[in-house]
Amino acid sequence: MNHKISLGLALLPLVPATQTRGQEKQDSEHPNIIFIMSDDHAQQAMSIYGHPIGKIAPTPNIDRIGLEGAVFRNNYCCNSISGPSRAAILTGKHSHKNGFMKNWALGFDGSQQTLPKLLQQNGYETAVIGKWHLISKPTGFDHWMILNDQGDYCNPQFITESDTTVHKGYVTDLITKYCEEWMDNGRDKSKPFFLMMHHKAIHRNWVPAERHYHLYENVSFPLPDNYYDAYEGRYAAQLQKMNIYRDMYEGHDLKMVAGIDSDSLLFDPWPHAFMGTMTTEEQRRFLDAYRDRNNEFYSKPRSFKEVAEWKYQRYLQDYMGCVASVDESVGEILDYLKRTGLDKNTIVVYTTDQGFYLGEHGWFDKRFMYEESFGMPMVMRWPGHIKPGTQVTGLTQNIDFAPSFLDMCGISIPKDMQGVSFKELVEKGKTPADWRKSLYYHYYEFPGFHSVRAHYGVKMERYKLMHFYVDDKWELYDLKSDPEEMHNIYGKKGTEKITDRLKAELARLQKQYDVPENLCR
Repeated sequence: MNHKISLGLALLPLVPATQTRGQEKQDSEHPNIIFIMSDDHAQQAMSIYGHPIGKIAPTPNIDRIGLEGAVFRNNYCCNSISGPSRAAILTGKHSHKNGFMKNWALGFDGSQQTLPKLLQQNGYETAVIGKWHLISKPTGFDHWMILNDQGDYCNPQFITESDTTVHKGYVTDLITKYCEEWMDNGRDKSKPFFLMMHHKAIHRNWVPAERHYHLYENVSFPLPDNYYDAYEGRYAAQLQKMNIYRDMYEGHDLKMVAGIDSDSLLFDPWPHAFMGTMTTEEQRRFLDAYRDRNNEFYSKPRSFKEVAEWKYQRYLQDYMGCVASVDESVGEILDYLKRTGLDKNTIVVYTTDQGFYLGEHGWFDKRFMYEESFGMPMVMRWPGHIKPGTQVTGLTQNIDFAPSFLDMCGISIPKDMQGVSFKELVEKGKTPADWRKSLYYHYYEFPGFHSVRAHYGVKMERYKLMHFYVDDKWELYDLKSDPEEMHNIYGKKGTEKITDRLKAELARLQKQYDVPENLCR
C-alpha cells in the first residue's frame, strides 16, 4: 500500500533555493531548529521502531529523520500528559518546578524563563504554530498561531495576537501550510530560527483526513497479547477508566451509529468538537465513508469478544489514518528544507508529548508510568553533526530538550534547568560513563479523566518502582523478564535488596529535583 500521498496543500509560491540561500546567513554555529511535535503518537505506530503495527502501516518520512540522523531508544517524559509535558519541554524543569502539573491547571506561567525566550535573547527568530494547550498566551515567540484549546480536526479555529478565526481545511495540512509560509515570508532571514510545529493529531478522537477515510479500511491490525488483561496484582490498573471496549465513547471515538443506514452517532459528549465543525456536505461525505462498515457491524449478532475486537480494529484504523497525514506533513517539511537549501543547517526533531496505548492492557490514552505511555519516541537529524543511523540508548527525558537545544546552538545552559544536554550522545553515538542511570516520574492529575491514580516512580535500566501514594500502593517490575509489566513483584520474596535500592534512588532523585514532601502524599 502506498502511503506517500500528496498533501495537496495550497502553499504560497516557494522562494527558489538559490535566492533563499543568498538571503540567509548560514551560520553553522547557530543552526536552525524545527521541533515537530505531534500529540499522543505511540512508538508502536512509528515504523522505525520495528513494532508490528508500524510494519503494517509504515511512516517513511518520520523514518527518514531517524535513518539520516538519530533514533532515541530510551527517551521518556516526566509526566505523561499533554500540557505538563509541553511545559517541561519549554522550561527544562519537572512539573512541580514549572508550575504546570495538570492539564487543567490555572495556566502556564508565561513570565518564567523558557527555551524560546533564551533563544530570542541570543539572536534567534522564534515561532510556534499549532497546538499550545497550556491555557495561556504564548510568550517568547516572535510569531504565534495556536489552535483553540485541543483544536479540531476539521475547519479548526486558530488564535493569533489579533483574532480567533475558523480556517477551512484539515488541521494537519493547515499547520504544515502555515509553517512553510512563516519560513518563506514571515521571519527575519538574517537570523537563525526556532520553529515549534505542533500538530493536533494524533489526539482523540482520531478523525483522518478525508483522503484517508478508507486508507486502512480493510487492514487487520494485530491484537496485543494482553488486550484482555485482568490487572491482577495492580491496584491502580484495576480502577482506571481507559479501556477500549468499555470506556471509549462509541459515537465520538469509534464513529458508531444507531443502526443500519443511520446518520445518528451513538454517545458523543462533545458534538461541537467533531462533526459540528464540518460543513453539511463534509458531514455527508464522512457518514457515507463509514456507512458500509457501520452497516456490516449491525449485520449479525456479535459476542462480547467480537465487539471488543471490532472496536480495537476501528480504533487502530482511524488512529493510523491520522498518523498517515502527520507522516505526509513531515515529508513535506523535509522536502521544503531540501529545495530551499535550509536542510544543511537545520536540526529537525520529530517527537510527541508522551507515549500512548494502542490496545496494550486493553487501553487507549496515557498517564501511567508503564512503558507504552512513559516512553516518548523521538528522532533527530542534524547534518554534519549526527551520523546517519545513530542509536541513542542512554536514558533521556523531555526535561533534557531545552538544555540540549541551547547547547547545540552554542548558548549557555541556565543552572536552574533540571535537564541535561544530550548533545554528546547524539554527536558521538555512545553514552558517556557518567551519564544518568535513573529517571524520575510524577503524575498528579487525580481525580481526573480516566481515573488514573496519582503516582511517582523511578526507572533504572532493568527495574522500575512506582508508588501510588494516595492509596499507598507500590509496584515493582523487572523489565528484562517482564517487559509488558504484567507481574507486580513488589513484596515478593527475593526482591528486598532491589526494592531497597530503588527506594533509595527514588528518595535521592526527589531530593535532587527538590520535590516538596506535600506533593508526595
